[in-house]
Amino acid sequence: MPALYLSHGAPPLADDPLWTSQLASWARELPRPRAVLMVSAHWESRPVTLSATRTVPLVHDFSGFPGRYYQVRYPAPGAPALAARVRELLGGGEQVADAPERGLDHGAYVPLVEMYPDADVPVLQLSLPTLDPARLMALGRRLAPLREEGTLIVGSGFFTHNLSGLNWGAGADEAPSWSREFDAWGREALADQDIDALLDFTHRAPAGRIAHPRTEHFAPLFVTLGAGEDELAGQRTVIDGFWHGLAKRSVQVG
Repeated sequence: MPALYLSHGAPPLADDPLWTSQLASWARELPRPRAVLMVSAHWESRPVTLSATRTVPLVHDFSGFPGRYYQVRYPAPGAPALAARVRELLGGGEQVADAPERGLDHGAYVPLVEMYPDADVPVLQLSLPTLDPARLMALGRRLAPLREEGTLIVGSGFFTHNLSGLNWGAGADEAPSWSREFDAWGREALADQDIDALLDFTHRAPAGRIAHPRTEHFAPLFVTLGAGEDELAGQRTVIDGFWHGLAKRSVQVG
């Protein structure tokens, strides 16, 4: 399986026919995964923590939206075998905790609803134990063997994420300069496999701290890059453009 980093959108992503079709098309082009391991920007917990290994209610971790967004259901099967394998891969150097009642948050289920709408692929969510890029990349390296076993590793964030700059009236090609500049820099750094620059993005990228006042939405990218490190030469952007001014760049490694 490849490893993915995707920009996941807010709940209203479901109303965007372009983006939903892009995610659905992407999933159709991928091999069928045995399971999905999701690392979302919306779950930070130390040590590494695994979500419920059975179907439990979703985490509607947002506020201020119309009621219909809180009625979304996504009863994907849990993935206890995957959880055991993650423990095995991380054992000896990483403490692993459990959150048996925690369902998928919107960083996980919003894109999955579009990619695997039948909710028939087992899903396990893994927390971000840190926002340190180098440590997250090392975590991804340790998880990399899962790819050969049929697990789709997905880092779910947003390529630029400054909600104070969100413009609900912006078109698909409209974005503020800071979002465009960061997106262009990130595209080139990925194409050049310039991992050193990406790891130091807050200092090296133009408008780095404007594009990411807090870095949790860029952080899942490093898990993806670690998991796909041996195939970075083949990484490609699958989705680009902007969503209300934020860059929705999403990439595939492998």
